[in-house]
Amino acid sequence: MDIGFLTTGLLTGLREGVEAALIVSIILAYLARTGNARHFGRIWIGTLAALALSLAVGLALFLTIGKLTTPAEQIFEASAMLLAAAVVTWMLFWMRRTSANIRGELQSGIDRALTDGGVWGLSALAFTAVIREGVETALFLLGQVTAASKADAGALSTMGGAVIGLSAAGLIGYGFYRGARVINLRTFFIWTGIGLVFIAAGLVANALHELIEVNVIQFGTAIAFDISGILPHEPVGGNVLGQLLHAILGYSASPEWTMVIVWVGYLVSVLWLYTRPVPPASPAHAAEQRPAST
Repeated sequence: MDIGFLTTGLLTGLREGVEAALIVSIILAYLARTGNARHFGRIWIGTLAALALSLAVGLALFLTIGKLTTPAEQIFEASAMLLAAAVVTWMLFWMRRTSANIRGELQSGIDRALTDGGVWGLSALAFTAVIREGVETALFLLGQVTAASKADAGALSTMGGAVIGLSAAGLIGYGFYRGARVINLRTFFIWTGIGLVFIAAGLVANALHELIEVNVIQFGTAIAFDISGILPHEPVGGNVLGQLLHAILGYSASPEWTMVIVWVGYLVSVLWLYTRPVPPASPAHAAEQRPAST
């Protein structure tokens, strides 16, 4: 079991799983509060369908990798890692911008489904709310698994961590549904988001390394430094710290200059943008989002 990749999988599963679990718990809590608990089954149908499709997408993409040969394999792996990094970066900023009103948007969708009499629309509502998180999770884990595939038990550790994280997310969602406030969700999302930025930076750096290996990138390929004798990133001699840094931060004991420059540039720019204060909504926008009085 690789502790580093276990940690990255756990963080991804926990962060993405909590978002999906909160969406489902908001829908269920609103139905229960409005006397529509009889429609819970339709919510679970939509949720399970979204989870099954997300799993199928991730599995199909992962199995495709095994059928490729050099250099197509390296190019596909690099593309998967870059896509995963792009998806999680977009997701972080989308969630940062819309999380303040996500409860109101979901409740408006429930009201429309119940008013129009299309109760099966509740299944569609749950499906569309969860499928985005599910596919994002599948793509991000695909990038992490491809990065971990060269380490012994790396891919298995990543998926094991993801299962643990998703299970914990389910418990948090249940606690939220029951009204428990065991964690500060705002703080939780901020800090797990920062963790995912570091993981995404590592995916970008590893993707560039794969492209350098097959000569797709031919500039900045000189080794920036080599400290493999002090802190190797490979699992040798019982080394744990190097593996942990490699899995979480994309650390390499002998990186190319391109890897170093892009890793630092991505990390600094994305962290600066992500940690900036969210500007308050304009009066016009706030009026649009405010529910009509009855």
